[in-house]
Amino acid sequence: MVGTKGAKTSSRLAESMLELIQRHGYSGAALNAVVEHAGAPKGSLYFHFPEGKEALGEKAVELAAAQFGSLVADSALKSATPGEVLRRVIDELAGMLDDSGFQLGCPVSVVTLEMGAQSERLRDACANAFESWIVPVSELLIAHGRPRLTARALATALVSMVEGAVIVSRAQRSIEPLHCAAQAIAVLLEQDREVSA
Repeated sequence: MVGTKGAKTSSRLAESMLELIQRHGYSGAALNAVVEHAGAPKGSLYFHFPEGKEALGEKAVELAAAQFGSLVADSALKSATPGEVLRRVIDELAGMLDDSGFQLGCPVSVVTLEMGAQSERLRDACANAFESWIVPVSELLIAHGRPRLTARALATALVSMVEGAVIVSRAQRSIEPLHCAAQAIAVLLEQDREVSA
């Protein structure tokens, strides 16, 4: 029972860190604020994350990676083509941004930009997160007839486009950049399909 309670506390701390990174950035996610947001006892932070803020940040990045990976997987189950999958993903991201008043964005890009040059641990966590999104998109493209190397390059470009569109959408407080990215992705996938055919 203690293990279950401890796992729930650890999970709450990581979820709180993730949300605070989305709202305030990594630097703005103070550990006291994380503990308060999670409703956790003060001593629990260093009990579950004895290596401190970087360890908690790493866990938050892993959580964000898993959430986005689930979004891609769920979208793939409901869609017939890679273009439809990415349209669903972009629509979900646009809804999240809009519903949050453009306060929530991709925590992985935030941590990469803030800490990538300062913390090898966090840079590696972010690189692994992006890789965990590129691989399933690449596999989806391969399943739809793209050669492996082409699929990998295209998946990397598609994830990069979506990430960039989220950042521009937050800056402009508009989901229009995401819609533009969706249109560009549709064109890119169609052109690539014709070339690959």
